[in-house]
Amino acid sequence: MTVTRKDVSNSVSRTTPFDFSDEQKQSLFSQLKSQRGILSQADILLLCEQHQLTESQLLKACVPVASLFSVAPISKFYVGAIAQGKNQQGETTFYFGANVEFSHQALSLVVHAEQSAINNAWLNGAQSIDKIAISDAPCGYCRQFMNELSTAQSLEILLPERHFTLHDLLPYSFGPTDLGNNESLFSQEKNDGHFDSVNELDQKLAETALKAYVPYTANYCSVKITTFENGNFYGSYAENAAYSPSLSPLQSALSQFYLAGLKFDDKTVKSITLLETQGAENQYEVAKSVLASFDNPPAFEHCIAKLVKD
Repeated sequence: MTVTRKDVSNSVSRTTPFDFSDEQKQSLFSQLKSQRGILSQADILLLCEQHQLTESQLLKACVPVASLFSVAPISKFYVGAIAQGKNQQGETTFYFGANVEFSHQALSLVVHAEQSAINNAWLNGAQSIDKIAISDAPCGYCRQFMNELSTAQSLEILLPERHFTLHDLLPYSFGPTDLGNNESLFSQEKNDGHFDSVNELDQKLAETALKAYVPYTANYCSVKITTFENGNFYGSYAENAAYSPSLSPLQSALSQFYLAGLKFDDKTVKSITLLETQGAENQYEVAKSVLASFDNPPAFEHCIAKLVKD
């Protein structure tokens, strides 16, 4: 029998939070690595049926699994987050994320779990984010990052014991409109331009750069991580009205890389390519700093291309 949301919700009468067993967590973790940190609507409905859960109960139960993706050599504080959004077909999807830290580099370069989950949703075509479940209360930096979302005014934040809206946690906020920006992350207008050297560039790298959310610098840029055996991982630049919480394209790509459960070393990663818009470049030093945290960093190529308006 096909299980619908209504079927599942009506069958659930739990009064205590549901926890996966350690074996179930590892099984789901393995599945998520193969799916690069995404649970489809079909996956969600199947898990709800198997464990007699509502979608919200499942969302919270999955957060400890998201934490397993964390790379935290500095803090040893493993944070997981899951953004619940709608994909291009309007189907509910869970997008996982976790914090990523870089040894011997400025703490400002880390990727926060909330950023990772939102980035995962954004890069994979989500149309919006309705809720985000987190293992711990979001820091001020992440609250500001979430304030750039198109759904910031209604975004629900689910913690293990309490629920909030972003507005509850960030009253009197500073956001895009304060800088005269009427766009927002997930609702930016389509870029109708193209790079004049597109024939010399990886097509997907160029497409990812054109999808960047860069209302403050206009540096449409992206990163490609090329692996030996695990395909390519792409990241895009996502800016913020407060500037500091912006997510660089390399951070974006590395977050996707780690959501596949891979280890960043010279046996896995072949090369890194950074593409930036000519005249607006600002990511080279950031990328070099992040890569300096790794032993035997891979070959690094920096491409600068002129953006031409169609």
